[in-house]
Amino acid sequence: MAAKSFLSDMLQRIANAGPFLSTKTALSADQLIPLCKELVGDKGEASGLKNALKILDIYEAATPEERHAFFVKVSEEFGVDHEVLSKAVAAWEPGDQASARNLYFAAEPKSQELIRRLNRVPGATARIVNMRADLLAHVKDEPELKGLDHDFQHLFSSWFNRGFLEIERIDWSTSAEILEKIIAYEAVHRIHGWDDLRQRVADPDRRLFAFFHPAMPSDPLIFVEVALTRAIPKSIASILEQERERVDPRNASAAIFYSISNCQFGLRGISFGNFLIKQVVAELQKEFPSLHTFVTLSPVPGFRRWIKSAIESEDPLLKPEERAALAALGEDEVPSDEFVAPLAARYLLNARSKKGTAFDPVANFHLGNGAILHKVHASADLSERGRRISWGVMVNYLYDENKIEEHHQAYATDGTVAASSEVKSLANAKIKIAAKTPTKAETA
Repeated sequence: MAAKSFLSDMLQRIANAGPFLSTKTALSADQLIPLCKELVGDKGEASGLKNALKILDIYEAATPEERHAFFVKVSEEFGVDHEVLSKAVAAWEPGDQASARNLYFAAEPKSQELIRRLNRVPGATARIVNMRADLLAHVKDEPELKGLDHDFQHLFSSWFNRGFLEIERIDWSTSAEILEKIIAYEAVHRIHGWDDLRQRVADPDRRLFAFFHPAMPSDPLIFVEVALTRAIPKSIASILEQERERVDPRNASAAIFYSISNCQFGLRGISFGNFLIKQVVAELQKEFPSLHTFVTLSPVPGFRRWIKSAIESEDPLLKPEERAALAALGEDEVPSDEFVAPLAARYLLNARSKKGTAFDPVANFHLGNGAILHKVHASADLSERGRRISWGVMVNYLYDENKIEEHHQAYATDGTVAASSEVKSLANAKIKIAAKTPTKAETA
């Protein structure tokens, strides 16, 4: 660690050295593109570090409009060198490995080399992740920026390869800096201040694990909250409420993964590998060998979004009478439990994205990790968010350590959703069409 710290400090000093820091002329966003061109063509290590640092500093001081203009210019001016590519195509011969590799490298856009060179500055990785977060705000509405985003994704998929990630247990002795970020990053079940956080990381029957990258040692990429229980819970309230019954973890038989939060918006869509949960399971089993049930209590964030789309598109997964009943629901009405549970089971088993994976992003994550769709619970999350995204439905995904690889492979190969007989029966159950108005207790 000392050697690493010394090297980072030395590189930082090199980047900060030179006449740049003594100039009285403020650098503006107009100089970003010229500096980027200079950086990509620069063969000097020291001058390259200085230019990379200038670019990052200027970018971060720029306005949102200036940052957007920067992305547009990079997309336009740092693409593929077509002259070089044409020569590589002409030189390519079938079966010639060398010419094939030359063709591959010739087809790479200059923007990828620009991002690589920016990343040479110590501490730049987190700054580049934040840069992509800014870019993502524009990609949906501006297809011409998708190519640049693909460049970020291509590099990030290597930089954040699963082999680089390090797991660490978060407890009450963890630095305040990281604990504050856990509070801020919790994306599933909001942490209401330090007392709530203490319950989640310091109570004997709770565990929290975070994954870090060596280039971002004080900023978690993803974290997993775990409750140690005697039985599989049917609602999130039994886990989160302050007055819950505490369990001696030595007597617990089940580990409940009740919150999994991706912390970095700039890493959206970047896979951290398919066995993060398996590593958490291994950590828990080392501490508590008696644990034999590993299951989630997960939200269903795509459910109501899919319902709306299915009504508009007349998706055959919805029967005509079901579509009519759902379309007629008032703003403050929700389907009855007898209606919503079978519908949710049918959705989780059958609804697919354009890529052929599960439509629900949480389902896709757990099925990709080798879990089985175990149980569906109606009225399990009566918070405002829970009702808004899924009418309160939550799901147990079961991790059977003997079948994780089998389930993962089947899902990755042909999209097979591993599900319990209970969920399959529920999905085929005759639905009782009815609606109810939430009570005051439910809307609290």
